Amino acid sequence: MAITPPAPPVHPVYVIGGGPGGLAVAAALRARGVRAVVLEKSDAVGASWRAHYDRLRLHTTRRLSALPGLRMPRSFGRWVARADVVRYLETYAEKHELEIVTGVEVHRIERDGADWVLHATGGRRLTGRAVVVATGYNHTPHLPEWPGRSTYDGAFVHARAYRNPGPYEGKDVLVVGIGNTGAEIAADLAGGGAARVRLAVRTVPHVVRRTTLGWPAQRSGILVRRLPVALVDRMGALLARFAAPDLTAHGLPRPDKGLATRQRQGAIPVQDVGLVDAVRAGKVEIVAAVEGFEGREVLLADGSRIAPDAVIAATGYRRALEPLLGHLDVLDGRGLPVAHGARSPREAPGLYFTGFTNPISGMFRELALDAERIARRIARSAPKPSR
Repeated sequence: MAITPPAPPVHPVYVIGGGPGGLAVAAALRARGVRAVVLEKSDAVGASWRAHYDRLRLHTTRRLSALPGLRMPRSFGRWVARADVVRYLETYAEKHELEIVTGVEVHRIERDGADWVLHATGGRRLTGRAVVVATGYNHTPHLPEWPGRSTYDGAFVHARAYRNPGPYEGKDVLVVGIGNTGAEIAADLAGGGAARVRLAVRTVPHVVRRTTLGWPAQRSGILVRRLPVALVDRMGALLARFAAPDLTAHGLPRPDKGLATRQRQGAIPVQDVGLVDAVRAGKVEIVAAVEGFEGREVLLADGSRIAPDAVIAATGYRRALEPLLGHLDVLDGRGLPVAHGARSPREAPGLYFTGFTNPISGMFRELALDAERIARRIARSAPKPSR
């Protein structure tokens, strides 16, 4: 009697990162009967959201920010606070009974035939039939290589270390960078007791109102996201004349490049959550870009020197994917994946990425859409049970 050899083991799908993107993919996979194991290097889900500053709220509406399979409670309000995002992610993981392993960091991913091998904390060698990388768009704080930075005598932190204006009460503070983080921190300081707040600007951003007559900017982003760049640029310029504040007299002229063009280059619009009023009232002063440091002084691009009590660098983040998979030739010149969502890089079938774009239509919304697409693709390729 012939003996049927045992079927080869069916390896799980490994999801690297326990933030909203990773949890959404794991839940979507589980709903399709695919085992997914989330690997999170910290001790809890939503680690990056736990570390953000207290004032932070989603710039996208509650209804358009829910992940697959769980609405956000109405009690969170229209603009969900940071602490509520953390509560939501915890509830999400519990409701979907996700398999999450905390305290495990993946250092390197390698191809092994049709499978993937993950080298992780403690010498672990994990084998998965597919891998979803969801380590986040804002992974590692970035600081420009300013001359004199290493010998600067003043107080200096990256924006990741900022929590609230309490420690800066009565102080002269320079915020460097006018992305959404820098703009919001500057407004927070201005309203929180700082004696003086200056905001160093290198490239003037598009500043948009979070809502106009009740219509959220996110919905506009959704409507135009697939339109030609030149058309969106023209539409944005026209709308700005009527709905966007003109801060030219305060040192913030209108940008010379269109909104969609800037977004393609990686810069999304700054949503106004208090900055405009603070600038108009003189509570936030716009100054030139930082060029370097000398002793306790900060050197600005216009040749001036200032000596603030503290500097907060809102200079962005890096994806830091190179150590993990730079050897696989799946990253572009900016360190971003060459494919995302349900598409795997041609050289790496079964490897997926989510959360590495910065869409004007809303990060959480796009994470939710990507999760469903990725899960469908992986489920279609799942091994069929033997009869």
